[in-house]
Amino acid sequence: MPYYGMPVGTELEPVAFGFNRGVITGLLRERFGFDGIVCTDWGLINDAELLGQPMPARAWGLEHLSPLDRVERVLQAGCDQFGGESCPELVVQLVRAGRVPEDRIDVSVRRVLREKFRLGLFDRRYLDVDAAVTVVGRSDFVEAGQDAQRASYTLLTNNDDLLPLTTGINVYVEGVDPAVLEPHATVVSDPATADVALVRLKAPFEPRPGGFEAYFHAGSLEFPAEEVHRLQALFATVPTVVDLYLDRPAIVPEIAAGAAALLVSYGSSARAFTDVIFGQSSPQGRLPFDLPSSTRAVEQSRTDVPFDTADPLFRFIDGIWFHG
Repeated sequence: MPYYGMPVGTELEPVAFGFNRGVITGLLRERFGFDGIVCTDWGLINDAELLGQPMPARAWGLEHLSPLDRVERVLQAGCDQFGGESCPELVVQLVRAGRVPEDRIDVSVRRVLREKFRLGLFDRRYLDVDAAVTVVGRSDFVEAGQDAQRASYTLLTNNDDLLPLTTGINVYVEGVDPAVLEPHATVVSDPATADVALVRLKAPFEPRPGGFEAYFHAGSLEFPAEEVHRLQALFATVPTVVDLYLDRPAIVPEIAAGAAALLVSYGSSARAFTDVIFGQSSPQGRLPFDLPSSTRAVEQSRTDVPFDTADPLFRFIDGIWFHG
């Protein structure tokens, strides 16, 4: 899938990659020798509506063309599949009109069928229900998944070796089911009476309007000022362990400075979090990207250069281990 972008300021034609023969055939297939399936990104051909939101075709550089002409350009570029489109009649029309030779279609059909045969989809066409029942939810598979969640935790700060915590303490919690902590600690409602606070946060974002766009997190990487001040007040009251879920990078210098321990995670359960902070498992994760120190640094960085933000708060592959 070549993505929606298009070359600008190069010798390549300034049209979206899915339509771009210089990119798909010239670079990908001829220069780099790729002979697999190329599927375009979604919605290059037809305007559509998704979850009540209008979605104009992303035919960058070729907005003036008809859907039929766009299909022709995709095939000429060397792509094999049309992502998110249901218009096979346009392909048939192009072949019958002699604009696209049938043997060009055969090339893509062979690529698609080849992978299906390699996967055995024609040899084993139907689901074996009895086999599926023995596999889905199998206890050792579930435990392997939980092990992966625990190991993926990335510990970024651990002031005074606070972690791992000892059992039998009083804890104040936010974003953690108190029942998960029952074997380890007593949950209290007042931070002032707690030995430690446990707070699970999600990386900040600015909600987008529309049924489809609302699914994607974008906008500022910083927490609102009022939330930062609220957390700082909590940090001043009780040593606080923060678990920050990173579905995207975040700018958290105040949280890193004020929390007694900062962990980041990538989709782990409260049980995995509890097992890590109480030393039943060791965090082994490493940051998959830099965490910027400021919005200004992000704005001044180059969008096409990795690790280009000035003075990041934490760097790619940062992480501390402790042994439970």
